[in-house]
Amino acid sequence: QLQLVESGGGLVQSGGSLRLSCTASRFTLDYYAIGWFRQAPGKEREWVSCISASGGNINYADSVKGRFTISRDNAENTVFLQMNSLKPEDTAVYACAAPLSDICVLNGNDYHYWGQGTQVTVSS
Repeated sequence: QLQLVESGGGLVQSGGSLRLSCTASRFTLDYYAIGWFRQAPGKEREWVSCISASGGNINYADSVKGRFTISRDNAENTVFLQMNSLKPEDTAVYACAAPLSDICVLNGNDYHYWGQGTQVTVSS
């Protein structure tokens, strides 16, 4: 079973940056698209970004477009989410997930494997 682990969350001031990482132990991520999701307290889970297995297809939610960058390093078996110009409304638990596909998908229901998440808090 593919197990995903996120890291890189923390507390940052508004306008600051964080880089989240998503890795997998024992299994390669090479054949999986990876998506990032976030969930703030009292709100529904929100899709943030996704990258195809090849890295050739990338998508962003409008709320993060131009500020967040998703990338992958298959040699390190890691997918990154670089988050710049952070805003208090970006505060949430961020989780990475993988569908049973190498194609970038936007619907959370299509994702099969999930990490536990990492907390991102942006202070004003």
